[in-house]
Amino acid sequence: MIISTTKENRWQNGKEAKGKGIELSFGKREQKIRGFGTCFSELGAVALNKLDPKEKERFLDELFDSDKCNFNYCRTPIGASDFSLDFYSYNECDGDYEMKNFSIERDKKLLLPLILEGVKRQSDMQMFASPWCPPLWLKTKHTYSNGVFNPTPENYRAYALYFKKYVEAYHENGVPLVHIHPQNEPCSNQVFPSCIWTGEKMADFIGGYLGPALEGCGVDIFFGTINGPEGDHRRFYTRYHNYLGYAMQDEKARKYIKGVGYQWAGKYALDQTRDDYPELEIIQTESECGGGENSWEHMMYIFELMRQYFRHGASAYVYWNIALEGDSSSTWGWCQNSLMHVVNGKPNYTPEFYLMKHFSHFVKRGARYVLINGEFSSMCVGFENPNGEKIVVVANPYKTEKIIELEGKSYTSPADSINTIVID
Repeated sequence: MIISTTKENRWQNGKEAKGKGIELSFGKREQKIRGFGTCFSELGAVALNKLDPKEKERFLDELFDSDKCNFNYCRTPIGASDFSLDFYSYNECDGDYEMKNFSIERDKKLLLPLILEGVKRQSDMQMFASPWCPPLWLKTKHTYSNGVFNPTPENYRAYALYFKKYVEAYHENGVPLVHIHPQNEPCSNQVFPSCIWTGEKMADFIGGYLGPALEGCGVDIFFGTINGPEGDHRRFYTRYHNYLGYAMQDEKARKYIKGVGYQWAGKYALDQTRDDYPELEIIQTESECGGGENSWEHMMYIFELMRQYFRHGASAYVYWNIALEGDSSSTWGWCQNSLMHVVNGKPNYTPEFYLMKHFSHFVKRGARYVLINGEFSSMCVGFENPNGEKIVVVANPYKTEKIIELEGKSYTSPADSINTIVID
């Protein structure tokens, strides 16, 4: 079986071909696959609420039902992200080291209802979370954008308690959190909620405070989400050895770190991570989000990015914006791509929605990534499901049709297309 998507025709039954083509074969089975998913945000919830209720239901069914996209590994922010309506944390009572005023009440308006729509549709849902910024009074400068965590013992203890209360509150509200990441993009100062951490300070926090605080809470700690080695003017101690390398040399931190999440320039640390620590699970935590054009060309780039992550050890791939409205801009002005683009209350399923579906609909949790051999292998991503079924996602970026041969059968890959081949 083959399913094909082109610019003009989305998610069409393809056809087997006659004659010889480009020969491909299956190679070594590698890492186990955890899943695919998206990220929840307040602006995503606002966009979906502009749809006709039936259209919203249809889209959520498409994303989370096991017979459709089957998204089963998703991300949510701890407090404000850059796609919140504005900037906030769960406790801005200065000096409240016992977190008596901690509250997730704000999340119950938009964020939690959207998350729970996904959870009720996906029986095998797993979630992970990270903060963009701690409460302001725990930073050296009391601003959401830019700045550094103030690393005193009492601040570390308070922040670890903040995480514990968050995990407990989300579990109580039915969210199946399985992983916590200490900080989103610790390598960069940003104009949106952010906080610089060095690898040394993250190791201190994990080993001495966060790890002990979360023992028995039902979540693992993943190092990240790391956006380095960074290559622009915001870089700050962003080499591999300054982050994961340093933390894994710290024995107190190492015993709590079960995996690592990478995004953006973190893709350049994949090989070093897999070489040094093959026991660590690697996940991709935020797909690169474009400029709001939702173009076919950017979708083809994301295919290349997905292949890079899986080829170098990732167990999961998580898309960024679930949905955006109108000009697709964040609260600070960056237009971005999304799975659903809502214009004047009308739904538009973007090319990247179909790209994600070409993977997530077919590749089951527990599958193995499988190397593909052959001259077209750079355009292929292979998997073997737990039942032995083999899956190959094939991009054809060329202006001519290609014939792909796999295990004695030939398949037509249309010009400029994304295809999924299923071999029982």
